[in-house]
Amino acid sequence: MSDQIIFIRHSQSRPIPGQPPSQWALTKTGRQRCAALAEHMRSYAPELIVCSTERKTIETGALVARHLSLPHCTAPDLHEHLREQVGWLSDAEFARSVAALFAQPDELVFGEETANAACARFTQSISAVLAAHPHQRLAIVTHGTVLALFLAQQNGFDPQPFWRGLGMPALVVTTLPNFQIREVIAKIASKD
Repeated sequence: MSDQIIFIRHSQSRPIPGQPPSQWALTKTGRQRCAALAEHMRSYAPELIVCSTERKTIETGALVARHLSLPHCTAPDLHEHLREQVGWLSDAEFARSVAALFAQPDELVFGEETANAACARFTQSISAVLAAHPHQRLAIVTHGTVLALFLAQQNGFDPQPFWRGLGMPALVVTTLPNFQIREVIAKIASKD
């Protein structure tokens, strides 16, 4: 078993009013940032990239995998906190809604699942991915809110400041089996 796992927040996506967030594609800048992300990942020598089933993570994972000549696949339940029915929110409304989600983790205050339900689902999926690939160094492409919830639970910190600091993309390297954070590269920009 590897002694680390790499978590990646997907690259920059293009919000489209009226379209569920799971269907948003990467922007041109988001696609360009994947090359820089791949270079940051190279020294960690991942062997497989596993993505959530959302479009922006699949695109991020595929571009990084191509740069590193790695295989990639999807796995269920690595998706973002469910909020497909929320509709369009301004940046300020969105930030307030996520803050309420973090502050009231057992209450359904934003979207279609509570923070604790999202975290439990994600945690179970991570366990399943690790069990399915026990001898590979993994990179998992996922989403900011659910990643912040998971890492906050594992490391004992407030998820909101961590979430607010994550760019698109971002890279977090943790130990296994306890998911203690080794390194965070919160913002990755394209080189051009």
